[in-house]
Amino acid sequence: MTAETQLRPETAAQTGTAPEIPGGDPFAHELIAAALAYLEAHRTRQPGLEEVAAAIGLSPAHFQRMFSRWVGVSPKRYLQYLTLDHAKRLLAERFTLLDAAYETGLSGPSRLHDLFLRWEAMTPGTYARRGAGLEIAHGSFASPFGPALAFGTEHGLCGLAFTAETGAEASFADMAARWPEARLREAPELLRPWVEAAFSGRGEIALAPMGGPFQIKVWEALMAIPSGQVTTYSEIARVIGHPRAVRAVGTAVGRNPISFLIPCHRAMRRDGGLGGYHWGLGVKRSMLAWEAARADAASAA
Repeated sequence: MTAETQLRPETAAQTGTAPEIPGGDPFAHELIAAALAYLEAHRTRQPGLEEVAAAIGLSPAHFQRMFSRWVGVSPKRYLQYLTLDHAKRLLAERFTLLDAAYETGLSGPSRLHDLFLRWEAMTPGTYARRGAGLEIAHGSFASPFGPALAFGTEHGLCGLAFTAETGAEASFADMAARWPEARLREAPELLRPWVEAAFSGRGEIALAPMGGPFQIKVWEALMAIPSGQVTTYSEIARVIGHPRAVRAVGTAVGRNPISFLIPCHRAMRRDGGLGGYHWGLGVKRSMLAWEAARADAASAA
């Protein structure tokens, strides 16, 4: 597998017509994020449509239309994907073997609908220099999963963090420590096209992750997991040729610098537990529920 590969996801003809994602509207992203967060926080008592709509300041009818347009299912149906046993059902019903997708490079059907990704991992030398000589732009953005911090070089996004549970200041320090010798500057306008493409599901994104050779292998394996499906840390360890390195794989998954686009949220424990998630289990649960809901909606279309 080369360090530079290209990946185009499944088309609508292959998967059915996927629900449309409204893009380019930060306010809509903020409303969706608020709705997902409210449903996650109150999932055990199954709040009704009117309650959730009131919590984010919309009429029930408007909220139902917007939510269904973005997620592909109703809020009531989405709640079913947030139940405590959903992770175990995912593992039982949507577990994916990675051999074929991994061996063919990043060519499997693993990305968002109509999203084109160009992957060009930074060299081991750049990693060893801890970012010395790099200029990294950063910016804050609204996302469907809460506030996000994005980082990137001229080659592409090298970092994407979600701060709803961890806080913006702590998350920024966490990400900046990954490239301690780089020069960081706030320049959201340089990153906006990539970030908007990431959350709209339309367009082209360049990814430029920086990590050691073992980490890069793990992140490439994550990229082979199809949307709406999951795998285990042990399966990732097996497919990259280190079957006993499950703990090291878990560490590399946790160090994934470009969350969501390199889908570390799709890695789970073998017993069906969610495992950890660097940006909070609530964020991970929402991502998995959203992807499963959209996969079901697409297959039913």
